[in-house]
Amino acid sequence: MKLITLLLVFFGFVAATNAEQRFEFEAFSVPESGRIVVPVFEGESLSGLAEQVNKLTNSAIKNAMTEAEFIGEAKSKLTLLGVAPYSRIDLIGLGKETVSRVMAEDFGGIAASLHSELKGGVVQILWPAENVGEGANAARVAFGYQLRSYRFDRYKTEPVDESTPPTIHLLSNDGSENQFSDDLSHLARSVFLARDMSSEPANVIYPQSFVARIEKEAAKIKNLTVKVLNERDIQRLNMGALWGVGKGSSRPPRLLMLEYLAGGEEAPVVLVGKGITFDTGGISIKPNKNMWMMKGDLGGASVVSATVLAAARRQAPVNVVSIAALAENMPSGTASRPGDVLTSMSGKTIEISSTDAEGRLVLSDAMHYAQETYSPSVLINVATLTGSVGRALGDEYAGIFARHDEIVKALSEASKNAGEGVWRLPLDDSHFKQIESKYADIVNGGVGSPGASVGAAFIGSFVAEDQIWAHFDIAGVDFYEEDRPTVPKGYSGWGVRTLDEYLRGSYADRSSK
Repeated sequence: MKLITLLLVFFGFVAATNAEQRFEFEAFSVPESGRIVVPVFEGESLSGLAEQVNKLTNSAIKNAMTEAEFIGEAKSKLTLLGVAPYSRIDLIGLGKETVSRVMAEDFGGIAASLHSELKGGVVQILWPAENVGEGANAARVAFGYQLRSYRFDRYKTEPVDESTPPTIHLLSNDGSENQFSDDLSHLARSVFLARDMSSEPANVIYPQSFVARIEKEAAKIKNLTVKVLNERDIQRLNMGALWGVGKGSSRPPRLLMLEYLAGGEEAPVVLVGKGITFDTGGISIKPNKNMWMMKGDLGGASVVSATVLAAARRQAPVNVVSIAALAENMPSGTASRPGDVLTSMSGKTIEISSTDAEGRLVLSDAMHYAQETYSPSVLINVATLTGSVGRALGDEYAGIFARHDEIVKALSEASKNAGEGVWRLPLDDSHFKQIESKYADIVNGGVGSPGASVGAAFIGSFVAEDQIWAHFDIAGVDFYEEDRPTVPKGYSGWGVRTLDEYLRGSYADRSSK
């Protein structure tokens, strides 16, 4: 029997937030005892793998399913304790359709949620060969399990669970163990990084410490270069919008670049992220209720940085650059005021109607810098930009805006494959018309509805019309109030998986999918 042991130890601060998780991939067999996780296809009668296990229990599983009215609907679950010859049986429904890659990940995530309180020992997950679609393999099950096992408890004097979690045995013959160890484990680590950066308090993560943490993550990775612009560089380059947001804080702004260039001579994909490490609203101060969540207003910067790190760790054959526009939006004697006019790096002037519309300001300089410096093949920005997008789409979809249909199609397909929903929202001449200013070239807010489209138009004003560009507004999906199969309640790290999938499928990355 072939056995490959994978020990995931997430270094640095990540290790402090998640207990060590051990995965072992083994050749398929039906265990004769212990804890098992069994996939069940929806139907009036048991079939395949579930029926094999049922026979070993003398039909106890079938009887329990009948009592519980469990028929294997997708994402349903039923736990049985002490059913001989097993100490624990977890049944998880796969539904009627051919199992997709996302369903395999959700299956693993649901298994992780069921075992979150278990201490030590082994959990054996059976993964079938029948009715499974392309890519829906044991590696994806392990990936989903890992994603759901995330927690952030580093500041608790008594962490939620100090014990060693159970070892997870993946029983399958699909030969996907290397895909997990060489690829998906790196992607999980990057999702955790994005979640961590949003979860950290603002007295720990601010522009300079954000840079330091990413530098630590990037150390000694082949083909990866870190570049940083400090406050003097920002002023020298006439980034008046970024400086206008950051100058109100005692912690000055930064522009952080990760350059991973392993794709030959092709122009890079450039990912730009909003990185407001705390958003008080500035002089236009926010109400106190839920202001604590504004420590997560750096989600876009975390997502784009983490995406590049994932590609670099697996040594993907791509050229990709991330730019994190980092600032803390604070009220002070040096802060920008409503009514001020700022001059951006592009030379375009901006009237400030609200200092709480600051994300689009830091992005304006970062987007211009991206085009001037890297001449991107594709330019994508990610931002927790507007409450409007959450009111429009809820927490099921991020908003996507673009001038070019093809990039929307490619990113929508990537998001579907990654299990992260997006929905295209309108962006047309009327939205650009709304941001025309009486006192400057454009105004940063307070110009009516729809707010998400107006915010996109502001950013688009700094993007050349022939530049392939897309804007993700993730304000509705960056924090979940309830658990999802692969995302526990809290900051989600939304976008790392979608952007990673886009790089694999739509650019030059030909690594295993």
